[in-house]
Amino acid sequence: MLETLNLWIATGFGLGLAPMAPGTFGSLLGIPLAWWLLSKSTRLQAVVTGVLIIAAVPICHIASLHFAGADHGSIVADEYVAFPLAVLGLTAARHPLVMALAFGVYRFFDGLKPPPIHLAEYVQGGFGIVLDDVIAALVTWVVMALVLKFWQRRRPLQVS
Repeated sequence: MLETLNLWIATGFGLGLAPMAPGTFGSLLGIPLAWWLLSKSTRLQAVVTGVLIIAAVPICHIASLHFAGADHGSIVADEYVAFPLAVLGLTAARHPLVMALAFGVYRFFDGLKPPPIHLAEYVQGGFGIVLDDVIAALVTWVVMALVLKFWQRRRPLQVS
């Protein structure tokens, strides 16, 4: 029973079982989570995101044991809990186009895994499974912060 519940959470309530691009489908759960968090204080955003990331470590690790210890593509809890970190404190991300851009940038870095992101996968256990997504989200945050700073200098963005 608990293993089934853990797998259900780890696979993004089934989204990670998509036959194509399971990481992208699973990451979609991070969008409403990030959207909701952006309506809260930055401190609360950071606390909730941190707690979810910490909780994802054993969830992903236990799920990986079901898949012979591998970071199987259907394990997506790491992706959807890390995505809010990509827009943490960036209130402009409540604009749908900014959120979509952040999602695209996040998926780009998570899928491509340039250095140092790919190195995180070598960390053992659930830590490595989650760490690469956290680093991808942090790199995305830097890119988004720079894009928003540049864009807002040129033209203020209307946030709904």
